[in-house]
Formats: sequence, structure tokens, C-alpha cells
Amino acid sequence: MKAMVYTKYGTKDVLNLVEVEKPTPKDNEVLVRVHAASVNSWDWDLMRGIPYMVRLGGILKPKYSILGADIAGIVEAVGREVKQFQPGDEVFGDISGSGWGGFAEFVSVREDVLSHKPPLMSFDQAAALPQAGVLALQGLRDKGKIQKGQKILVNGAGGGVGTIAIQYAKSIGAEVAAVDSGMKLDMLTSLGADQVIDYTTKDFTKNGQQYDLILDVVGNRSIFDYKRALSPSGTYVMVGGSMSRIFQVICLGPWISMTEKKNMGILIHKPNQHDQKELGRLVEAGAVTPIIDKYYPLRDLAEALQHLGDGHVKGKVVIRVVD
Repeated sequence: MKAMVYTKYGTKDVLNLVEVEKPTPKDNEVLVRVHAASVNSWDWDLMRGIPYMVRLGGILKPKYSILGADIAGIVEAVGREVKQFQPGDEVFGDISGSGWGGFAEFVSVREDVLSHKPPLMSFDQAAALPQAGVLALQGLRDKGKIQKGQKILVNGAGGGVGTIAIQYAKSIGAEVAAVDSGMKLDMLTSLGADQVIDYTTKDFTKNGQQYDLILDVVGNRSIFDYKRALSPSGTYVMVGGSMSRIFQVICLGPWISMTEKKNMGILIHKPNQHDQKELGRLVEAGAVTPIIDKYYPLRDLAEALQHLGDGHVKGKVVIRVVD
């Protein structure tokens, strides 16, 4: 089978499309013929080995030679202990907890990381959904305890997580402010954002407005800036950001939460079938639509990752493994 392989950290030039052995599913695994996969920031970080925290699985060389966490495809074969799936089933899921390997024609993963793909959802949409959708859902619903009528702000709203978060928050009945670069503001408005803010010209932490919930996808400001923008008893949820900002929230978040009753913390991503199924229901109900910026064939994965790394992606980038 064809797969995009890398054996050392570096720029996009470390990726090579090669022929590798087709995997055989273990007893608890499902072999999936991948139709589509999507690119995430984790793929970009793991390819480069930056920040160095991502090298915990392999200090000098990558632990896994094939990247790709979000996939959608058709079950080719199942192990003898598999109960939920059978050959021919259309599935999708986040396979980051089962060895990665999505940027290939076939991948074998544990059955508990996959969900049945709703019939009305395309393979492209399904591949764009798992990681970004689960982060948005868990950040707003579980960590943020979002409620109808709240004022929420999504910082870094134009990417995969943010575009789903806006739609989900609006379906709940929240008022949404979306922050990103000027080139993405029209898209954010089209998704239902009540207010759009170009971070290059306006500082939402200094405009005097306060929000009941801040979902932070980029983590590019001091925790004290976010604290200022929170309403009394408001909640700040960090989904992504630099290591320095993450450590700042880890160290100072609990202290602020105790002294000022402003809940400030980090979301620990937990991929799971339940949330993937819930996202499928939301898509079928029309409440959420994955936004796809560009499509690339597997052979052009390097260009897709560079496009993501440049920071210009609107929503998600999808790799069409089956043309």
C-alpha cells in the first residue's frame, strides 16, 4: 500500500510517499481502507519535532513513521474479538490513541477509537470532524458548561476547532464573539458569529467587554489578559497554545480560580466514541457543518501541512486518499 512516511524530524521534505506493507488487524483491531484524512496541528508539530514536548515518544526520531489522526473510510477486515464493526461499514474517528497512521491507504486500529459514519455525512466531512469537533464539544459543553444566553468568545475562531465551536455555541443559544485575522472574518460571520474581531487591529482584552466563557484555541496572550476579559464567575478554557502559556495556566489558573471565582483551566483532550457519535448527530441535524478550506491528494501532504503551518487555513484541510 502507499503511505506518506517520515523517519526523522524536520521540514516538509522529510515526508516521502512510499510502498509499505499493508497492516494486518490484531484481534481487537479494525482494518480501514482510508478514503479521507484531515490535517491537524499535531501533525505539523510531530513532523518538525517542535515543541520538544512532542518528542516524548521518540527523542531522536519519531515513534510513529506515519502521521495522521483523523480518518474516514470503509472497514476492510476485523479481528476476531471485534464486536462493533464488520467489513463494509463506513467509519470515522480520531486514531491518535491507537498508533496514528492515517496518511496511508490502509490503517489498522482498535475498534474503540472508531464510530459509524452517518450515511448523510461525506467521507471528507467525517475526516474533518473528530479531533476538532471533540475539542470544541468538550471545551464548551464539558469544561465550559455553556448555557443559553451566555456571551462567549472564541479566540482563534477560524480554524477547525473554532469554526465548529461557533456553530455549536449558536445551536445552544449563546451570543458569540469570534477572534481571528481579517481574512477570516467574513467566514466567521457566515457561520453565525454575532461579533467578529480582527486581532491584528483590535485587542479584545482591552475593549471593556467581558465574556461568560472564553474558548482559547491559540493561547497567545497572558493569563491576566484573559482574566480581565472574563465576567465575574466566568470560565476560561485553554484548548491550545505555546508551552509557556500552557505552563502559565497550569501554575496560575488554580490560584486565580480560588481568589477571584473565575474558573481558568486547560482542556485535556479525550477522544471517544460517544462524542464522535454526538458530532455525527449534530452534522446530520444541520447544527454543525465541518468547514473545509482545501483538498489535497495524499502525494501532496507536504504542501497541505505547510499550508496549515503558515496559519492561513479556514477550518480544516482534507487529504483525499482515495481520489
